[in-house]
Amino acid sequence: MKILALSLAALLPCLAAVPDVGKGRTMGDPAAPMLFELYSDFVCPGCKHLHENVLPTIVTDYVKTGKAYLVFREFPLNIPAHVYARPAAALAVAAAHIGKYQTVSDALFRSQQAWGLSGKVWEAVAGVLTPEEQKKVQALASDPAVLAEVQRDVDLGIKAALSQTPTVMVTYKLKRQPWTQFGDYSLFRGYIDGLFKK
Repeated sequence: MKILALSLAALLPCLAAVPDVGKGRTMGDPAAPMLFELYSDFVCPGCKHLHENVLPTIVTDYVKTGKAYLVFREFPLNIPAHVYARPAAALAVAAAHIGKYQTVSDALFRSQQAWGLSGKVWEAVAGVLTPEEQKKVQALASDPAVLAEVQRDVDLGIKAALSQTPTVMVTYKLKRQPWTQFGDYSLFRGYIDGLFKK
């Protein structure tokens, strides 16, 4: 009985770390030994670089191999230069509800400079959705439940004391660490592979 109680106590932090997002904003096997929570802002140039140049390699090396479970979290920065980041996050989360998170995220990052300045966020998204999908995403983007999902991610990022975007919160063997350096992928790979050797 004592062993069972100790086992359950050891599992509680793992259960608390289980992502609270729908499958539309995740990739990989939820039972993977490592959890990556990617906090990003659709107006952030560093997030665009990560999304387009580094994330595909992370997915290939760790998510597709079953080593890590990837969760996408919204962290729109509350600064004047990112005034359109929250509406973009709401559209992406809304798109996740119809299975189009990656499609919309790709479109938002691809045309980041244009809509980031003009505020024409919807125009960046509409072109990658069918008319039926457009109606669903537009309706969902203003749904209080979707807006609450975005805010929940922001609150989690604040609670984790995030200092910048992009940040990947790496959880492995009950330890949670932020990683923010994506200029040289070999550093990230070395860090992650080193964790697996412990």
